Amino acid sequence: MKQNRSIFGMLALVSLLLMATTSICSAGLFEKDETVGERFRRAIKRIKESCERRKLAPGEVCGEVAKLKPADPLATEEGRFAHSIKIPNPVPEDSGYKPGMTSQEYFDHLCRTEAGEFIYKTVENVEGLYMMRPRKEATDWDLEHLYALEDPYGHTNGETNDFEFLFVEPNRYQFVEMPLMVGRKPSWGKQFLDPSYAQVPDVTAKYMRYTGHDSKSPKTMVKGYASALNSRYGFTWRGVSRPHDRELGIAGGELIVLNLETREVLAIRRGYARSGKVRNSTGVWWLTAQACPAYGYRGGRNKDFDFSFWFVGKVLRPKNYERSFKELTDVK
Repeated sequence: MKQNRSIFGMLALVSLLLMATTSICSAGLFEKDETVGERFRRAIKRIKESCERRKLAPGEVCGEVAKLKPADPLATEEGRFAHSIKIPNPVPEDSGYKPGMTSQEYFDHLCRTEAGEFIYKTVENVEGLYMMRPRKEATDWDLEHLYALEDPYGHTNGETNDFEFLFVEPNRYQFVEMPLMVGRKPSWGKQFLDPSYAQVPDVTAKYMRYTGHDSKSPKTMVKGYASALNSRYGFTWRGVSRPHDRELGIAGGELIVLNLETREVLAIRRGYARSGKVRNSTGVWWLTAQACPAYGYRGGRNKDFDFSFWFVGKVLRPKNYERSFKELTDVK
């Protein structure tokens, strides 16, 4: 599995390099004293007008980024629950924004006053956990849209597609559970997966449960269904949004670890991402956003594979906690 992560990391790097070298700034994309939001809306308008002027070829797609809508945090039951959780250190309604603040100044203020890891209680020898709110895969259009992702800071497609492979390992958890999602497929092709991935869930199934992964072959992962949870602990996520954040190219997110039986909040990670001056069609590209706390994996910025585990594992500690974190640095 570590070899696969390295391959995926190289592919992600190549993708970013291609993005950087092939995306160019349209004339007049960046204007002095223009906010990220103003620049983004102007870019979207320009994209729409360009598509309307052209006669499109049969089957041609034009301006997909301009068709996206802002994320709706309360569109799902899981999202509504995540946003209903009362935490010990909620963000203040007054974010501390002052008129005239630049995007960088406001970002630095949020990082200094609100971002960080807040661990109230840890649990030892945790066998498994419940991922309460699965994320959806982000397209390139989502990643260059200012509002389409609820939580760009915490989002990774690596965890979205291959969550179970990153949490179930001999030195991590014995099982993980998720809400039932019919048709969910990991990034692996079916020829690399155990036949259990093709099973049809029973009508009573409410959850998916993954077990058995040896950290070497994806075929060792077994997918099952259940009507009740085995997990005593779990985690969810939610975006942080206040009036000036996205307008200045800043997106916040919280990862919340819970005791499922008592609903006690055990820990919170709150972080912020900042984008807005990328030389692509919209000025936004969340994959290379400035971030706090920094991702900090082995001194680099690739968060695609262990971002949630870095934090969750420190709170809900698996049996081989020390061994599982031997190769991981703390999030700074």
